[in-house]
Amino acid sequence: MDQPQDAPQAHELTSQVTYNPDNLLDSLIERLNLKNDAALSRALEVAPPVISKIRHRRLPVGASMLIRMHEVSNMDIRELRELMGDRRTKYRLSDAQGKPKPEKA
Repeated sequence: MDQPQDAPQAHELTSQVTYNPDNLLDSLIERLNLKNDAALSRALEVAPPVISKIRHRRLPVGASMLIRMHEVSNMDIRELRELMGDRRTKYRLSDAQGKPKPEKA
């Protein structure tokens, strides 16, 4: 049976057995000497529900979030990925990425 169009789709990252964003978030809180998720959301300059959705596995940690975590904590992206259990070795790029823009006539 087909899922409704508004049903959440499983993300490749969140479906990994090793994926655990709690470890990543807790490590950032400790490293930045913060008290809780609300303080982390302020440090990362994101809305508190974003951190909550990541912690409850309703939102994967995306590239822009990893970059922001890197900028704030000075931790390597690879280290951040390892903390959350991201063991992927390949990444998919969209068809549009890497293609030159069409020239205007």
